[in-house]
Amino acid sequence: MMVQFDETGFHALKSCLGSEPGLTSTHPPILDQLQERVERVPLTLLLIAANLLVFALMLSHGAGLWHSSNSVQLAWGANFGPATKDGEWWRLGSALFLHFGILHLAMNMLSLWEGGRLVERMYGWGRFALIYFGSGLCGNLLSLIAQGDQAVSGGASGAIFGVYGALMVYLWRERGHFERAEFKWLFWGVVSFSVVTIALGLQVTGIDNAAHIGGLLGGLLCGVAFFPGGGRGRGHAAIALVACLSLLLVSIPAPRYRWSEEMQARGMISELLGEDARISARWDALLNHAGTADFSFDQLAGSIETEVINPYEQSFEQLAKLRLNPNAPSATALESLRNYVGMRRDASRALAEGLRAKDPARIREALRRASRARPPKP
Repeated sequence: MMVQFDETGFHALKSCLGSEPGLTSTHPPILDQLQERVERVPLTLLLIAANLLVFALMLSHGAGLWHSSNSVQLAWGANFGPATKDGEWWRLGSALFLHFGILHLAMNMLSLWEGGRLVERMYGWGRFALIYFGSGLCGNLLSLIAQGDQAVSGGASGAIFGVYGALMVYLWRERGHFERAEFKWLFWGVVSFSVVTIALGLQVTGIDNAAHIGGLLGGLLCGVAFFPGGGRGRGHAAIALVACLSLLLVSIPAPRYRWSEEMQARGMISELLGEDARISARWDALLNHAGTADFSFDQLAGSIETEVINPYEQSFEQLAKLRLNPNAPSATALESLRNYVGMRRDASRALAEGLRAKDPARIREALRRASRARPPKP
């Protein structure tokens, strides 16, 4: 299983902060115009705060500062094919708030601040919310299709790419209201950074480029569909957005295995290995008493049947009932545990029979069979 995270290549665009130094303009800088219209950007700040809070909570529950393991990300709601497609569709949303390390988080939050405060002022916080989460959904759905069942994915940059896609739409449609040189510098800067980042994502492993591409395309469609004041193509863009989401949903391949069954198998393996440790300790204690005045051979055989054979038989029956797809990660360990429990059960039976028959050869052979059985690693 490969760790998959969506690292953005956005940098702090100085162009987002006003007009380029040295330019003369008959219009106030873009940011000034937007601030006059909408002074505050509560949703951008709320999204950043939510991402920071989730990261802090993850750190307090075992996540690493620089990198988090797949198990931690999965526990917190990362997007993962077998889990998401097994009914845990909420992961498409929760994954937007998960980051694999402080650098991943910092780059995404910087990008969200630079683009989000512009787009929230351009579209208003309600439309901005639709753009952000609609683009994030598009990105995570495309990731689900492209990554199959191999990668664990998380991060806000699919949604952030959507924010930048909507920013492109707004700048292009409102280009007549901005100073020409400033518009060109900002618009083509956003386009260039988006293209370069996606191109780098195609070359670097460990980057969920499908989420980037899906988010950007979703943002472009959302930017047109939710453009303030209407405008040409709004209805067509809304239809295209719904069609794209529908197409993505029906294109999701069936999972190679069910995550709920995998988790059940992991729980059972852990439980039965713990039970095996207890049975093995009792096995050793009984053998240490063999031949003493405390136990006759018949009594020892009876104790082995009660305290060793019967628990192993119950464990074997539990394992026999559990069906797990061969593609599941725990399939090999589960089969090894079945074989191990069966071998220990059969060896214990042979030992009990040898003790009752008072046959040293059968007793030695049973002990050899038991010693050859090795439990699978957890």
